[in-house]
Amino acid sequence: MTHTVLVLNGPNLNLLGTREPATYGRETLADIAGLCARTAEECGLVVEFRQTNHEGELIEWIHLARSRCAGILINPAAWTHTSVAIRDALLASELPVIEVHLSNVHKREPFRHRSFVSDIAVGVICGLGSHGYRTALQHFSQLLQKD
Repeated sequence: MTHTVLVLNGPNLNLLGTREPATYGRETLADIAGLCARTAEECGLVVEFRQTNHEGELIEWIHLARSRCAGILINPAAWTHTSVAIRDALLASELPVIEVHLSNVHKREPFRHRSFVSDIAVGVICGLGSHGYRTALQHFSQLLQKD
C-alpha cells in the first residue's frame, strides 16, 4: 500500500528564494516541492504539496486529509505562533503530524519561540533548510511502514 503525505506550507512561503534569503535561503518553493517529490519516490510515498496565504483554505485541506492521507508534514510559517484553528484542525485529523521550519525559530524573535503545533506533532524539525522536509518524509516512511 502506498501512503500519501500531505505537505502543507503557510503564508509567504510562495516568496521563497527572494524573501529574506539570509534567513530562508535561495531555494524556491518549487525547488522544495521537487525535493519532496524525489524523496517521496525514494521512500515509496506519494506527496501532495500545497501552499496558501489563506488560513481557511489550509484548514479545509487538513479536513480533507482525514479520509485520504496517512500523515501531514506542515510548515505553518507565521500561523505557527498564532493559529489555534490550525492546531484544532490538525488534532481533528487524527493523523501524525511533523512540523518543519526552514530557519531555526529559536534563534529568532521571542514571539517565534511559541508554537501552537509542536506539542501535538510527532516531531519538529527547524533550522535545516529544505533538508528538514526530506528528513520529515524519511521519518514518515519509517513510521508508516509500521502500520
